[in-house]
Amino acid sequence: MATVYLALDIRLDRTVALKVMHRSLAEDPAFVRRFIGEAKSVASLSHPNVVQVFDQGTDGDIVFLSMEYVPGRTLRDVLRERGRLGPREALEIMIPVLAALGSAHQSGLVHRDMKPENVLLSDDGRVKVVDFGLARAVEASNQTRTGVMIGTIGYMSPEQVTSGHADARSDVYAAGVMLFELVTGRQPYEGETSMAIAYKHVHDTVPPPSAVLEGSPVALDKLVTAATSRDPEVRPADATALLVAAVDTHRVLPRESTPPGGPTARASMPQDVRTSAAPPPPIGHTLIQPREEVLTGPAAPVRGVRRGVRPHWFLIALAAVMAVAIGLTGWWFAEGKYVEVPDLVGKNILVAKSEAEGRGFVVVIGDGVNDGKVAKDNVVRMDPASGTEVESDAKITLVPSLGPKLVPVPNLEGLTEAGARARLSDLGLSVHRVHKLADDTVQRGLVLRTSPQVGTKVKEGGKVSLVLSAGLLMPDVMGLSREQAEQFLREQGYNVEVVEQADDAQPCTVIAQEPKAKAEVDKGATAKLTLSQCSNGEWQWPWDNRGDDEGEDDEDTFNVIPNVLFKNVKDAQQELRAAGFKVKTRKLLGSGRVRGQQPMSGNAPPQTEITIWH
Repeated sequence: MATVYLALDIRLDRTVALKVMHRSLAEDPAFVRRFIGEAKSVASLSHPNVVQVFDQGTDGDIVFLSMEYVPGRTLRDVLRERGRLGPREALEIMIPVLAALGSAHQSGLVHRDMKPENVLLSDDGRVKVVDFGLARAVEASNQTRTGVMIGTIGYMSPEQVTSGHADARSDVYAAGVMLFELVTGRQPYEGETSMAIAYKHVHDTVPPPSAVLEGSPVALDKLVTAATSRDPEVRPADATALLVAAVDTHRVLPRESTPPGGPTARASMPQDVRTSAAPPPPIGHTLIQPREEVLTGPAAPVRGVRRGVRPHWFLIALAAVMAVAIGLTGWWFAEGKYVEVPDLVGKNILVAKSEAEGRGFVVVIGDGVNDGKVAKDNVVRMDPASGTEVESDAKITLVPSLGPKLVPVPNLEGLTEAGARARLSDLGLSVHRVHKLADDTVQRGLVLRTSPQVGTKVKEGGKVSLVLSAGLLMPDVMGLSREQAEQFLREQGYNVEVVEQADDAQPCTVIAQEPKAKAEVDKGATAKLTLSQCSNGEWQWPWDNRGDDEGEDDEDTFNVIPNVLFKNVKDAQQELRAAGFKVKTRKLLGSGRVRGQQPMSGNAPPQTEITIWH
């Protein structure tokens, strides 16, 4: 059906298995439609024992699946290398396989081609099932017609062979055949042609493993017999039901160091149940075969199996004793005296309660606890723990999660940064960021407010940002006249000290200040201003040195400087520009009102730069 490549997903930088459908299938629109639908169904499965489907797409006439790459081997590889497995080991492989099938069956998805080739054993010990729904997609293609069966002959259920119908019970049948093969090292039916094998699926009954392998446990015989019944109504309803039975069987099996029957078991098998001289046909691949021959009988004779091999009386007596012991143990568990506690952690508390009560347990819902990982109203823990064997009507206590513990943000206003950090730490919180903001109502360095606000509930272990008072930011009064600078600073709550020194600047203007502009200071701090000398007023603006030797009137070459103090900044700018001057703006408070002006008044040449502070 497909070729599988090891590929690199260059968008997510991960190794994937890229399954590319054969061109004959990809050219069939009916197949492509069904294939896309099945891919979507498989992608919706979220189960640790199902190979994940990442993506599906087409590229021209190429149809592909991007799938999880599982480094390791197939179950078929293991059988080729090791031969048969012990009963417990076989069940330990089949249990995760059945869990994967059960998850699919609950989602309405049937595998239809269950076989060891579709079971992957990863290098780290995981068991994965692959190729869900692919046979169903092929069945919908134009290459198949009425009377054609699709699947792998050795594992096909009788109803698949005769009618092409497959449901969850067909997967159960295939799983039973797989279990038979794992513990005996061979498939239940062998023949010279695939049609001969298909005929046996329809007309014969799968023998119990003990018919092929002496000493195979009775409980295992019962499990295989139930799963491989020719009547679908007699089989377990789906893989989940078979999974429960498999777990119960595994629990009662004795531990063993070698597979039942010992290393020479196959050699000691009766001749009539050993492999025929002619090797079986290569039937490991999914096949498309006509169905008519199965209903009318195979083309070649089918070699039967003789019954009635008479073992030694001593062995009969020993087997009887073992059968009674195993039977009593099986009755104890079959009657439901002891069952395994299901894993309900993570499920909604009401759903978990209903599921547990449906299995016969008495359920008590305990007091909720806070948990940062399990969502609110989901089961966070249970007593007894999952996997524990208890009486079928035992009491189970389910503890719901209250979600993460929420802590209200405390009132930290007025605390130092260190004090605020300590308070938050006591409550299980920490500081995220620290911001500073100029403020004259709270002492510099103390907390103004928090983000989130006081009283807001945050997760325990969450973070809170602090906003600290920067006190006052020293305004920039450089270049202002003494009168303007002193008036402004006193209005803002500063004490002012003035020192004069000789300088070429305009008399009585600020030429230095301490603290410097934008320094953080407290309200009431002292501002030390250094002024150019306020002497006899002999300093003149450069344009005041006008020569009038010729007695000409130069008034028409100078413009009158308007006084824009306390006016709106935009209005002041417009007025000064209208009077023919350039305007330079400097910030004191950013209040939007002019708080200083140089030059203040008089006349100046057009395009003279007038500085205003706001």
